Amino acid sequence: MLVILSAGIAPGLALLSYFYLRDQYDAEPVALVFKTFIYGALLTFPIMFIQYVLSTEGLSNSSWMDAYFSSGLLEEFFKWFILYFAIFQHIDFNEPYDGIIYGASVSLGFATVENILYLIGNGVEIAFVRALLPVSSHALFGVIMGYYLGKGKFSLHHHHLRWLSLSLITPIFLHGTYNYILLSEKNWIYYMVPFMLFLWWLGLRKVKHAHRLTEKHYKNQTIKKEFI
Repeated sequence: MLVILSAGIAPGLALLSYFYLRDQYDAEPVALVFKTFIYGALLTFPIMFIQYVLSTEGLSNSSWMDAYFSSGLLEEFFKWFILYFAIFQHIDFNEPYDGIIYGASVSLGFATVENILYLIGNGVEIAFVRALLPVSSHALFGVIMGYYLGKGKFSLHHHHLRWLSLSLITPIFLHGTYNYILLSEKNWIYYMVPFMLFLWWLGLRKVKHAHRLTEKHYKNQTIKKEFI
């Protein structure tokens, strides 16, 4: 059991540490990052229950519905809900890059519990594949969600709604596409490899752009102080 727990937790913590340590300015409080991680972990159980009900009632009996509604919409909406109502207005969410840290944290909390449960049911032999695919994809969905939340919080007011909308719609679409590839394609690996490469490229591009936005944010803050 200890081996399963270690294999289940390690990928999530490693990815979270990676994105956390890439923060170039004020480091986020570890307690708040951990709390966000726990929020994501706790989300796993009600989401799994809703997915079970949808499956039992035959409401997600097609690959499209299962991928984009039962997985993509449900999972990403609840993550977004937590981020928006528990973290978005928090005083420590004070720079654009912070959205990436908290987005990755809530997603990896969810992915870690899901990973542990899956390894308990199917064995530790698949831990490496799980780390490469579902755990890392969840992290990247969270990164992209957090990027747009961070951009929305620190953008001009008339752009606010656009970025908040993208923070929900984009992860839903990417998550749904990921699951649709797994569910509907016989030779899914040939589609999954380029999709994951694209997802990593997109996620790291958002990280780079968030750093630029954060640098610009602090320069603007410095200029404001000079005129006070």
